[in-house]
Amino acid sequence: MDWLANSIMNQRGAARGKVGTTHHLTEAKQGRYHYTMGPYSDPVLHVQPGDRIVVETRDAFEGVIKTEQDMPSKLCRMPFLNPQNGPIMIEGAEKGDAVAVYIESMKPRGDNPRGTCAMIPEFGALTGTYFTATLNDPLPEKVRKIDLDEKGVYWSKRVTLPYRPHIGTLSLSPEIDSINSLTPDNHGGNMDLPDMGPGSITYLPVRSPGGRLFIGDAHACQGDGEVCGVAVEYPTVTTIRVDLIKGYTIEWPRLEKEDFIMAIGSTRPLEDAARIAYRELVRWMAADYDFDQWDAYMILSQCGMVRLGNFVDPKYTVGAGIRKHYLAPES
Repeated sequence: MDWLANSIMNQRGAARGKVGTTHHLTEAKQGRYHYTMGPYSDPVLHVQPGDRIVVETRDAFEGVIKTEQDMPSKLCRMPFLNPQNGPIMIEGAEKGDAVAVYIESMKPRGDNPRGTCAMIPEFGALTGTYFTATLNDPLPEKVRKIDLDEKGVYWSKRVTLPYRPHIGTLSLSPEIDSINSLTPDNHGGNMDLPDMGPGSITYLPVRSPGGRLFIGDAHACQGDGEVCGVAVEYPTVTTIRVDLIKGYTIEWPRLEKEDFIMAIGSTRPLEDAARIAYRELVRWMAADYDFDQWDAYMILSQCGMVRLGNFVDPKYTVGAGIRKHYLAPES
């Protein structure tokens, strides 16, 4: 059985699984990349529900870190990281709707693609930061350049990591605020969830006319938590398909894959992000899967799953999920 045909997107979306026009959002067409997601930037593309978009993303450093001698503190300026493609306008999207983003594929871009990982002063989970202020000296600044292809991420002669790409930053526009591309919240943003890769559908709440979709910050691989603050950042050709679900009012982003659903929460402290995610999952199970709210709450205590996005950025991200076979209706 094709899970995509039975997904929320294809069952409830305006396109009903029909693929529309293919658009190409190249670097040239994008022009200036964005470091905030909000309602004030000029759209670069207008699409219909069901359309496919082939996006040329830049890496989180916008390509300026070319060698292991290039230091982010010298060549980058916070908070100008995570350049975003977009905004992409989805025809008919209005406040109270949801936009579905299905990631079809992510391919390394360039003749000899390499990824970048780095330790950046006062950035990361195990160092003092602006938000966790200490008098200790920052950890040393280091850069790793990593060969990669669609078979693997070649960290060293000793370690080859699996190529498991995902989009770190995916967002619609907030209603009034313009939020930097390093910060996740209920609009989406820099969630850094490793599950948000090819074969996933992300559902985002529409709060601004047209939705205004932003996408960027591609990772060739990443562990739970993105502990040093930087994954294997790389430029991609990422192919997505978008759809619009009218009247599907959600407060926080949601994710669907072949075998599970997941609600996503982002805030500080970390435990409150987990609470948001689990609360939204309980409400989702009650609204869409005919569960009693308190029964769903107790069931999740037995079989709920937690995915840690990042616990480095200005707000932390947690996904709370449940396997789909537990959601099947009674026979």
